[in-house]
Amino acid sequence: MTAGSSGRAPVRMGVLGCADIARRRMLPAFAASPHTELRALASRDAARARGTARLFGCRPVHGYRALLERADVDAVYVPLPAALHATWVEAALRAGKHVLAEKPLTTSTRHTARLFRLARQRGLALVENVMFVHHPQHAVVQKLVAEGRIGELRSLRAEFTIPRRPDHDIRHQAGLDGGALWDTGVYPVRAALHLLGPQLEAVGTVLTHDPALGVDTHGAALLRTPSGVTAHLSFGLDHGYRSVYELCGSAGRITVDRAFTPAADHPPLVRIETGTERTDLRLDPYDQVAGSVSAFAAAVAAGGAPSRPSLLQAGLLAALRAAAAPPPPRAPRTPAHPPSPLGRSRP
Repeated sequence: MTAGSSGRAPVRMGVLGCADIARRRMLPAFAASPHTELRALASRDAARARGTARLFGCRPVHGYRALLERADVDAVYVPLPAALHATWVEAALRAGKHVLAEKPLTTSTRHTARLFRLARQRGLALVENVMFVHHPQHAVVQKLVAEGRIGELRSLRAEFTIPRRPDHDIRHQAGLDGGALWDTGVYPVRAALHLLGPQLEAVGTVLTHDPALGVDTHGAALLRTPSGVTAHLSFGLDHGYRSVYELCGSAGRITVDRAFTPAADHPPLVRIETGTERTDLRLDPYDQVAGSVSAFAAAVAAGGAPSRPSLLQAGLLAALRAAAAPPPPRAPRTPAHPPSPLGRSRP
């Protein structure tokens, strides 16, 4: 093992599952980063483990438990469906592994808090993989607001929607904690916390359910701060792609497109509008996936990571779920394909 560019030994990574986001984003990032060394990849399907591991030069492992028992793995990445996170994140922590888990960490505030307590007790880093917060375009926006470029802040509008996937996709599986709020709603909720601060409270939620699928496929939510700044959020799984937020103030507005999932080579555009004037700030491209890997490696080196943003996010998501009307009864349905925990397909 050789030291990375930081002077620290690379974190020896294992991956639980061959999810699409793992294959497209995280496995290439682990393999390319000087801060991590990809050691092993596990799947319940031995052939799938072999085929995927071969692409990235790591060892295939049959079964998640077997990977957790490996002495040559320091940390694990968990891209499994949300319903499986609590079980396997806890198992990894009890096996002495640091954990990078896909969002949401769990769909229960209580379970999320319990996992962070366990990580603290064991001196391990537990990090929820919210990648967009590492992109420097949001720090630029925060600085502009702090400088008063748009006057007093009045509201945030944030939207994240994606095109419909096949019915057997994990996002459409109620038993795997699918649905728009958990899958796409997490982005605008986290953006509101990141940009407006920790004192947000849920005001109301509308979730639209597909009775055949048994999950919510789109929704909208309203949050507010104690000073009256509001956050208007929308999210969905059956839409044209949209990834944007807009901060409105007493003297203007700031808009960021491709806010949550920009490609590594995308030059971000931050637009400032005040009165009749418009200023476009074109920023340098940034690989937020690599940034997320680097931040995780730093948390491992520090023996822990801040838990408050993830805990606040979990609390808001739970409050928004509770504020929504109960879903209608699910229609009887025989799926054309069995549920498949293949993972999510987005960074």
